[in-house]
Amino acid sequence: MRSEDLRCLKAIERQSLWLACWMIHAANHLREKGDVKVGGHQASCASMVSIMTALYFHALRPEDRVAVKPHAAPVFHAMQYLMGNQNREKLENYRGFGGAQSYPSRTKDIDDVDFSTGSVGLGVAVTPFAAMIQDYLMAKPWGNLAAPGRMVALAGDAELDEGSIYECLQEGWKHDLRNTWWIIDYNRQSLDGVVREGLWHRIETVFRGFGWDVVTLKYGALQQAAFAEPGGEKLRAWIDSCPNTLYSALTFQGGAAWRKRLSADLGDDAGAAALLERRSDAELAELMANLGGHCLETLVEAFDAATGETPTVFLAYTVKGWGTPLAGHKDNHASLMTPDQMAALQAELGVAPGGEWEPHAAMGGVPGLRDFLAAAPFFARGTRRLRAAKVEAPGPVFLDDRALSTQAGFGKVLDALAAARAPIAERIVTTSPDVTVSTNLGPWVNRRGLFARLPVADTFHDERVPSMQKWAFSPAGQHIELGISENNLFLLLGAAGLAHSLFGTRLLPVGTVYDPFIARGLDALTYACYQDARFLLVGTPSGVTLAPEGGAHQSIAEPLIGISQDGLASFEPAFLDELSVIMDWAFDYLQRDGDGDSDGRTWLRDETGGSVYLRLSTRPLEQPTRRTDAAFCQGVIDGAYWLREPGPNPEVVLVYQGCIAPEVIAAAGKLAEARRDIGVLAVTSADRLNAGWLAAQRARRHGNRAAHGHVESLLGRLPPHCTLVTAIDGHPATLAWLGAVAGHKTVPLGVEHFGQTGRIGDLYRYNGLDANSIVRTVCGLTDGCKVNDLLLAPQGIV
Repeated sequence: MRSEDLRCLKAIERQSLWLACWMIHAANHLREKGDVKVGGHQASCASMVSIMTALYFHALRPEDRVAVKPHAAPVFHAMQYLMGNQNREKLENYRGFGGAQSYPSRTKDIDDVDFSTGSVGLGVAVTPFAAMIQDYLMAKPWGNLAAPGRMVALAGDAELDEGSIYECLQEGWKHDLRNTWWIIDYNRQSLDGVVREGLWHRIETVFRGFGWDVVTLKYGALQQAAFAEPGGEKLRAWIDSCPNTLYSALTFQGGAAWRKRLSADLGDDAGAAALLERRSDAELAELMANLGGHCLETLVEAFDAATGETPTVFLAYTVKGWGTPLAGHKDNHASLMTPDQMAALQAELGVAPGGEWEPHAAMGGVPGLRDFLAAAPFFARGTRRLRAAKVEAPGPVFLDDRALSTQAGFGKVLDALAAARAPIAERIVTTSPDVTVSTNLGPWVNRRGLFARLPVADTFHDERVPSMQKWAFSPAGQHIELGISENNLFLLLGAAGLAHSLFGTRLLPVGTVYDPFIARGLDALTYACYQDARFLLVGTPSGVTLAPEGGAHQSIAEPLIGISQDGLASFEPAFLDELSVIMDWAFDYLQRDGDGDSDGRTWLRDETGGSVYLRLSTRPLEQPTRRTDAAFCQGVIDGAYWLREPGPNPEVVLVYQGCIAPEVIAAAGKLAEARRDIGVLAVTSADRLNAGWLAAQRARRHGNRAAHGHVESLLGRLPPHCTLVTAIDGHPATLAWLGAVAGHKTVPLGVEHFGQTGRIGDLYRYNGLDANSIVRTVCGLTDGCKVNDLLLAPQGIV
């Protein structure tokens, strides 16, 4: 490296350290106090400064993508500010409302964030899946990728305790992962203390076992030069054998403490004693803190040498709190420098009073610096948030089956798209955690094949062994098969769902999973939605429809997840025509990128787009006559429609969502003679009904008294004395809130407890969801009801 370039990098390093620390200091000591401390992580920022300087201003190119360690967000913001991608107002309001985010966020920050981070482990684990999606696009003639970028993750060593790290390593090995860098900030400290001795050896063993190159950056240039002096090998051996806790403690105590301890341990060696004597206390402290992760020369050399495609992990030894008074102390994770300490750091870095927020405050007027910054390759093209053209959907694919489950219908719709070779089918990529066949993706895969960078033959086919499945892998394939890890499923969906923004090419990812196991990967699902990734998630089978397998395979809370999860529109259709309409709408919704204004009809913000979750069932239902009129289709998308219009004075309206429809319809038929005005409301999306209702309420609070959500229009016509009886094969709270819309008494039915094995009918009776139980519930609402006597024989609870 040229000496003038090194001077520029060191100036950037100083400025990044200063502004990161000042940002946190100002938020906690200068800004008006709130109810709780603002917080921040000055020590965690400091340990990453050199690594990020060498990366962003030397090693990275515009096509590279980076997941920044969450607690290093201020360093990232400082560097983006230096390059004009962040503003002072946001920095001054760091961790405040509307300010720069505590952790880098694609959706909340204005600077050039590639991957959101924050939930520990997930920002690291998404990068291999982004690399896999990059390979997928490079294999397609329409992929539009000229050259692959590196998918880079910056991680703390304590972050390696997360299980998501190791789940993704195994999946990466299976898919011949390449072009991935992980850089581990090996400061050997975590939130509660100092990490175990010898962790580096375990880390190296794990990564090498999965085929990664391991580059250990332990010694900086100063240390390597000292090792070449007489007595230097003694010093190296001492460093290698020094416990983490002792190294941290001596770093915090400073040069005098280093001299005392090293003199006691090495003083009997004349060369080592002379090596120590030639350095002042300050120089000795600088030498011992000059680990590989803080040495720009060492970092640049290592990054330049890693030119191949093999995934590479850099184990960069660092000091937590490097360059600050907090360096090395075991309590420094969330510690803040005092005003006096900040003043001392300001003086040390040469920042003029009053100029603390200046972009070049600590850079010292290095010659050629502006030209160096202007030529930094990573920033050469400006911000790298890309766009992709919309792929038009062909319209709903309606099915002719008289009896079928929604899960089977989903598979047939996808297969029909594949068979028709609709343009949208080219952009669909499917994936599943080892439940491809059992979630009805088999026909799609048979037509479109499995993806791999290199072809792999279907041995059963070649050996003429009869099989319904054609499991041949090729670059043309459109299904990515995963192992049994829901966490990996959602990380892959998240990466594929950002292809339009990361790589400039549109993908329509579809992932299937057993509905009860969504909760296994919920953290990763939330993470994907937080990044505004776009995908279609199909959870099936739902409810108690896997009754013979017992309570562990019965999903109860998932409808509530669908309601509460931001960025995810949740549907639970009962019938095939509903499903067809929803799937067609979903492929369009995934691609929307509007301004966020609410639709004045429903008060939903549909133009912003988002991801979609379908809760489907394996239970075959007899299908109604196909409905394709505009009013029906609109009601399905808005979240509900009248399956049976209520009369002018209904006492009861039955409301259902999903595959419980036959029981509710049968109950309505039995009740019709006694309650002629009874209505049946088919809910396809409690999520969208709820969202529109809440949005309309907010609009009314802001003066728009005409604002009404779709559910308010539906229920507002009912008389006050009308009772709503709601039913769902899931938690009853999913629909229980409907009573609050217009003040109607509501009796919610559903599943509250882990189920038992048995037939669906047995479990519906057990949970009070069969037609007879629904009738009993209605009859119990008023005195003198004779329907129970006339229509039902007494039944016990199974």
